[in-house]
Formats: sequence, structure tokens, C-alpha cells
Amino acid sequence: MTQSLSDYKKYFDPEVLSRVSNMELRARLVVEGFITGLHHSPYHGFSVEFAQHRQYMPGDEIKRIDWKIFGKTDRYYVKQFEEETNLKCYLVLDASNSMAFRSEGKISKLEYGSFLASTLAYLMVRQQDAVGLTIFDEQIRTSLSPHATTVYLVEIFKALSQVRAGNKTGTARSLHTVAERIKRRGLVIILSDLFDTPADVLSALKHFRHKRNEVILFHILDPLEKSFAFGSDAVFRDMETSEELITQPHHIRKAYQEAMREFIAMYKRECREHSIDYVLLDTATPFNEALMEYLQKRQRLH
Repeated sequence: MTQSLSDYKKYFDPEVLSRVSNMELRARLVVEGFITGLHHSPYHGFSVEFAQHRQYMPGDEIKRIDWKIFGKTDRYYVKQFEEETNLKCYLVLDASNSMAFRSEGKISKLEYGSFLASTLAYLMVRQQDAVGLTIFDEQIRTSLSPHATTVYLVEIFKALSQVRAGNKTGTARSLHTVAERIKRRGLVIILSDLFDTPADVLSALKHFRHKRNEVILFHILDPLEKSFAFGSDAVFRDMETSEELITQPHHIRKAYQEAMREFIAMYKRECREHSIDYVLLDTATPFNEALMEYLQKRQRLH
């Protein structure tokens, strides 16, 4: 008996999903539930390098017709490419100490990022695209190059299930390293709270684009990091330096919220200007919403 999308909805809740111990099972539950509601998978490989136009021949795919050329010449031409390949997807997960933060009743940002990464990995391999994984903090901790086999997928699940937050943030430096290692363009999916110097992170993101990669940035935050809705008195501890600050949050809440709005708006603006898909998430966001956002972004690549 085929299950409907509604049968899987309970697994879209991050807190419920966290109770499933097996990373592969988590990914399968979310993906199968999500894809059930689609007529066909919208995730496909893309052509690497445009070469030239040639006249349309019977049997050519209609989607390859260049309608702009048709409008000018009243003749059918299709685009030819130097290399046709399945997609190579590079998942890049931030595992610095700040990603361990979790407010009451929520999972940590790192857990959320790991669940999302495992789901995307499962989805890519299911459609015969290659996927790899990089985990970083101050430096690269794990680096698995893209492959499209189910056996290799197990290695990705293993790495994600074992990841723990540790060390300070080195987002910009690590992203530059990943960008240099990519030899042929693909789809780069970054999962991070972006708690590093914004100008340096943006430089690294532009590095991926300079090498002609498509980039999707999942900006993962805890709800409290956006609202700053703490109690009357609180002790704040820097998760990377252990420095502590005692304060009354309501005194600085307004200024903090404004600074956070500017922080998010800056990333949205800069990503838009450099053709990077920016997706803001918090750890209370159901996975179906996160995946649908990704789906909408991915469809634009075709």
C-alpha cells in the first residue's frame, strides 16, 4: 500500500526526526515523504559548457531549442554542449562550536544541518547524481569527494552521524579551501550559522561563484538567536572562547534584534547580487518547508 505525503509529515518535525537513531533512515523518511507529493524528481544533472548552436534535427529534445534564435531567424536551433554530465553536489557543513547552540525544546544547529545534509545526500544519489561532504570548524575535518553510489552514501551517513561541534569558527578560510579543491563546477550547498567576519565569508562565497559553481546557502539559526527572548537575568557564554557576560537581556534586546536584522539583510542582499541562493532557516522549521525552498531554488538551474 502506497503511503501518502501526509503519512510522512510527522517526520518533517526536526525534534521528531532527532529521535530516529539511524541517519540513513532519517534521510529516507524525509525524502520519500517529500518526493511522494511530486510527479517527478526536479533534481537533475546539468550541462557543463555551452559550445555552439546547430540546426534542430528530428529526435532532438524540444527543451533544447533556443527560442531566442527562433524569434530572430524563424528557424529551429538547439544548444550543443562540450560535456554532458550528471550533477556533482558538494555539501559543506559547519561544525564549529557555535553550531552546538540549542534553545530549550529545539535541536542544535549542527544536528539540524546534519539532518538536512543527509537528506540532500540521499536525494542526490537516489537520482544518480554524485554527492560529497566536507565538515569544517577552524579547518577541514572531513572531506569526502563526490560519488553516486549507495555504498558511498553510507560513508556520508557515517560521517554525519559522528560529527560533533568543536573548536572555533574558521568559516571563510575553510570555504576558500573547499573552493580551491573543486576542479569542475557543480552545485555547492553550504550549511552554517555564518558566525564569522561577514566580509571574509562573502569573499569565500564569491570564490565559489568565480569558479562558476552554483551555490545554495542554508543559513541556520536557533529561534532565540533571532528573537533574543531570554529571561530577566542571564549569563551569556561564548561557545568558542568560554568568555562570560552577565546582563539583563531586555536592556539590549532591541539593539540586538536590529543588529541581527541587518546581519541577515546584508547576506540576503550580497547573495542576491552574486547569484547565490540564500535560504534562511531556524531549527524550528519543518523539513518540508526547508526542502520545498531548496526545490524552488534548484529548479532555477534549468
